[in-house]
Amino acid sequence: MIELKNIDKFIESRFQRIFLLKGINLTIQEGEFVTLMGPSGAGKSTLLNILGLLDEDYSGDFLFGEKNIRQMKEKERSSLHKSEFGYIFQAYHLIDELTVYENIETPLLYRKVASSERKSIIAELLDRFNMVAKKDLFPAQLSGGQQQLVGIARAIAGRPRVLLADEPTGNLHSAQAKEIMEVFQDLHREGTTIIQATHARENADYGTRLIHLVDGRIDRDEKIS
Repeated sequence: MIELKNIDKFIESRFQRIFLLKGINLTIQEGEFVTLMGPSGAGKSTLLNILGLLDEDYSGDFLFGEKNIRQMKEKERSSLHKSEFGYIFQAYHLIDELTVYENIETPLLYRKVASSERKSIIAELLDRFNMVAKKDLFPAQLSGGQQQLVGIARAIAGRPRVLLADEPTGNLHSAQAKEIMEVFQDLHREGTTIIQATHARENADYGTRLIHLVDGRIDRDEKIS
C-alpha cells in the first residue's frame, strides 16, 4: 500500500547538511497498525509528516498503491491527501469557534458530502463516542480526553484508508489514553491502516508492528504478536 524508497530529509546549515531522516526504506501493508518509536529528535514526526503527505521537501520515492507521490501534480496530491488520509494530533487542533458537531462536520464540507449524508455520518460518530449530549459544546468546554475523541471522530468522518496519529495520548492521563488506544484498536479491526508516533511503549502493544528510529534511521523493525 505504502512504500518509501531511500528517503532522505535534511536541512542545510551554514557549514554542513544535517539529516533528519537518512536512507529510509519502508513498506506498510493495508490494514497494518504501525507504531513509530524512538528518542526525541529520532525523526518520528518527520517521517509521519512525509507518510501523511504533509511534507514534500525530501528526496527519494514514495509510492501509494501504484502512484508515485513525487510525480503527482499538486491538485492530484491534494485530492489524495483529503480522500485517503485522516490526521490526529497531540494538540487536538480543534477549531475553538466551532461546536463539537461543526468540528466533526468540517472535513465532510471540504469533500462536498451531501447534507443528509453528513448528518447521518455525524450522528453515528457522536453515538459511537458517547458525545451526543455534547454536540453543541465548544472545545473549551470539554476535557482533554473528550477533545481528543472529537479529533478522532473528525479524522475518521471521511472514512480514510490511512489514519496518522502524532503522540495522540501525550496530553492525556492514563485512563483517557487507554480509551483512545482502544478506539484505535477497534478502527484497526475494521480495516483502517493506522500509523502512530509515540513515546509510550504501552501504546505500541495495541498495534501489529513496531519501528524503532534512531538518529533518523530505522534501527529495528519488529512484529508485535
